[in-house]
Amino acid sequence: MPKIVIPPFLQAGDKIGIVAPASTIRYEDVVPGINLLKETWNLEVVEGKTLKSSFNQFSARDEDRLTDLQHMLDDSSIKAIIAARGGYGCSRIIDQLNFTKFKKSPKWIVGFSDLTAILSQLFNLGFASLHAPMVKSMMQPGAEEARDFLGKILFGELPEYALTSHPLNRPGSASGQLVGGNLCLFAHLIGSATEIDTTGKILFIEDVNEYLYNLDRMLIQLKRSGKLKKLAGLIVGQFSDMRDNSQPTFGKEANEIVQEHVSEFNYPVCFDFPVGHVSDNKPMVVGANAFLEVNNKGVKFGYTPK
Repeated sequence: MPKIVIPPFLQAGDKIGIVAPASTIRYEDVVPGINLLKETWNLEVVEGKTLKSSFNQFSARDEDRLTDLQHMLDDSSIKAIIAARGGYGCSRIIDQLNFTKFKKSPKWIVGFSDLTAILSQLFNLGFASLHAPMVKSMMQPGAEEARDFLGKILFGELPEYALTSHPLNRPGSASGQLVGGNLCLFAHLIGSATEIDTTGKILFIEDVNEYLYNLDRMLIQLKRSGKLKKLAGLIVGQFSDMRDNSQPTFGKEANEIVQEHVSEFNYPVCFDFPVGHVSDNKPMVVGANAFLEVNNKGVKFGYTPK
């Protein structure tokens, strides 16, 4: 397993950057989050140019989104970068990103959804990152607890999550590095330089607004490429706003589709974990050593020392 560097935790007064590396964002949608970061978390916010620009569905042209993010990566005075939103676009610029200066002065990168590509790239480079609420989503109703956990992690307090049991859960205990994120992006990375070796890892997956047959296809892709075979454990997050054919229907719900594709394996599986395109999107430290305990009483998930 690659050795993972945990970036320095934040302190009050630190400078952080906010960029939109994928889809376009309405600036007014991030103002409440920016105010929270400034006034409640006592951070100095550096706003990227992509917060106020647009090009078709993107926040800017590829080269401008690349430049905006690259500037934040290279600036050693910026101690964390939080994406404004996801959408689509990170994989269009990921191969042009230069992490030379980042490696000398690592910082927290925070995001989810399309940011799964960048978080996975960081894992392969040997750095932890945060799959967590972004500036737009951190202020939506129901995000209060996830937002508070994000703040705690950034300032050095790693949480432990406790869940009630789910009828589809498979009991067991697991430990290993945490990887994963958006299932569509995770499958998209297979065969690329950003592909993740899942052997011995705890994998978490989530998705939104996909047809059930496409969810089935993506899981088959993971299975055929060996990504599900040698896991230490699996965390099944939220599959929100899933769609089905009108007639004939696919015949299974999202969790049932996942259960089918991992039924031949023996590692513990936790369903209905609060991570994904939902308000209560609990932060997950990608790359950190973690533990997962699943039994008839419920689920515990947290982080272990190096």
